[in-house]
Amino acid sequence: MNVGDTLPPLEIPVTRTLIVAGAIASRDYQDVHHDAALAQEKGSPDIFMNILTTNGLVGRYVTDHLGPRTVLRKVAIRLGAPNYPGDTMTLTGTVTAVSGTAAAGTAPPGTAAAGTLVEIRVVGANGIGHHVTGTVTVEVPA
Repeated sequence: MNVGDTLPPLEIPVTRTLIVAGAIASRDYQDVHHDAALAQEKGSPDIFMNILTTNGLVGRYVTDHLGPRTVLRKVAIRLGAPNYPGDTMTLTGTVTAVSGTAAAGTAPPGTAAAGTLVEIRVVGANGIGHHVTGTVTVEVPA
């Protein structure tokens, strides 16, 4: 993996089920994530995805590409345009840094040695703009 390498895009259909299930799974019971009428009363055109669901999808995007032994070390994201039902979010990623090996002692339990640290710039775009931007730092096993 080299600086400038890109991950293949991942298209995620944004459904009501995904939005509500993500909110429930992350114990986020705010009505704007499951009740369209109350979301509209608060000025939103519909329910919208919460940040914890987005965070999980960003992590999944990176680890699905790099493999099941990849360890998320840092996820730093910022939300932009909301993800509403019926849209599609397309995640893209670009490697921005590769730092050799992780410091001793940071390897996950059961692994013999620390792996390579890789930073990936991730963007998730939908029909109205960038839903999420940020960086993900992972440890890729040696």
